[in-house]
Amino acid sequence: MTKKQRALKAIEALKELYPVAHCSLDTTGALQLLIATRLSAQCTDARVNQVTPVLFRKFPTLQSFVEADIKDIEDIIRSCGLYKTKAKDIKNMCIDIAQKYGGQVPDTMEDLTSLPGVGRKTANLVLGEVFGKPAVVADTHCIRLSGRIGLTTVTKDAYKVEKELRAILPPEESNDFCHRLVYHGRAVCTARSPKCDQCTLADICISCGKV
Repeated sequence: MTKKQRALKAIEALKELYPVAHCSLDTTGALQLLIATRLSAQCTDARVNQVTPVLFRKFPTLQSFVEADIKDIEDIIRSCGLYKTKAKDIKNMCIDIAQKYGGQVPDTMEDLTSLPGVGRKTANLVLGEVFGKPAVVADTHCIRLSGRIGLTTVTKDAYKVEKELRAILPPEESNDFCHRLVYHGRAVCTARSPKCDQCTLADICISCGKV
């Protein structure tokens, strides 16, 4: 079985198991998703979803973030960890969006990754979720499961995983497939004790029973 054939089978199996695929961060619009994704670094989505309602009530617009006292941002996001760096990135990315992009979150990989604190994972999520462009969000679940299943080389290099998946995934399926890998990575194919005996991908996974 080729990697592309394995990928198509994985897509269909996970689609049946998780028919609805969406980002687990509770946001509205590109700016909120950009900020929430920055907060999610080394933090759970559940924690971010507890923090962002307060943050977005306090700062409901791009301009309000631009004018914000960075200490106020820090106080709200403190529980997300790395709060000083994240607060600085959030304020500076909003300043760049206001000054360089006319107040609109850009819709290209190059422009998004030019913003403070925005890497390819965040940019891919925004491009796929907000702008409907084919994207591969190579987060920790995607990297782990893709390697275990046999879709990619076993590596922790997110960019390499992204490139390998782009080569075998139908563009129209890539966004939702990455979301479904997150669901499956949390529920079944966990990092330490994967439930291979319960896995819908057991018949195509090269690591089933070996991890």
